[in-house]
Amino acid sequence: MAAAAAATTSNFDPQLIISHKFPEKTFTYTERDVALYALGVGACLKDALDDKELKYVYHPDHAHQQSIQVLPTFAALFCHGVSSEIGQLPGFSFDPRLLLHGQQYIEIYKPLPASACIQNVASISGLHDKGKATVLEIEILSYERESGELICMNRMAVFLRGLGGFSNSAQPYSYSKHPVNQTSSTRLPKSPPFAVFEECTQPSQALLYRLSGDYNPLHSDPRIAEIAGFSRPILHGLCTLGFAVRAVIKCICGGDQNRIKSISARFLLHVYPGETLITEMWLDGQRVLYQVKVKERSRAVLSGFVDLNLLNSSL
Repeated sequence: MAAAAAATTSNFDPQLIISHKFPEKTFTYTERDVALYALGVGACLKDALDDKELKYVYHPDHAHQQSIQVLPTFAALFCHGVSSEIGQLPGFSFDPRLLLHGQQYIEIYKPLPASACIQNVASISGLHDKGKATVLEIEILSYERESGELICMNRMAVFLRGLGGFSNSAQPYSYSKHPVNQTSSTRLPKSPPFAVFEECTQPSQALLYRLSGDYNPLHSDPRIAEIAGFSRPILHGLCTLGFAVRAVIKCICGGDQNRIKSISARFLLHVYPGETLITEMWLDGQRVLYQVKVKERSRAVLSGFVDLNLLNSSL
């Protein structure tokens, strides 16, 4: 299967790929979608009375808060549907089951509204020949449709196994239009973490998170999960990222989600719903380095950094 996919790279023109224009897409959401997402990434999971997280799912009509608040990782939902567009790239022919989501980078330019119609403009921001695989980077700029204001940017890197070897020279083809330090692997300090947050996911966590729009059966169908080599359905990587950024907001930002400026994540390993996530955090100026481990298997599953707008002076 992988060999068949690799054979299609003979018709592969990198210049056509990086100049490809994706059709613009709209993404409309309401407060209900925002609250459902927050519950999907564990908000109020430990304590339904937690005043620092209740704001993501509820607001009393008489309160000064005009609407529910939005977690910054909600912005990752604006990428939904982009993966299906990859197969439309000129000369691209691959088995979608061989696609792996490797990295996610998010920049937040203004607090996300509780409901909106978003206009998404996607483009190729990176293309790298890895021999037996290709790394494709897609950048999505998200504008509030009514005002035309740019509110966030996503950049996702997908690893296409079996689709590589298209370079025409001894030097492997590599194109990138963004700074490498935004998506490079994070080197964690050897010192003890500044903060550690432990939280257990629910056995039904993936079934809840999928209601936010990612219906890949790998996360719900035991038969599909087994074919893919897992003992049972796995948790969405972006769900794990939501748990990690919530930990940063709680432990470093004093519960203020608007301090989040940008988020970088590298997906290292799968998580099974019901497992316990341990998020370790280190401070480096206005940057929080983090790593998420699964307690039951003592394995790192996610790492990256979060850049902050303002850091609490008491830290």
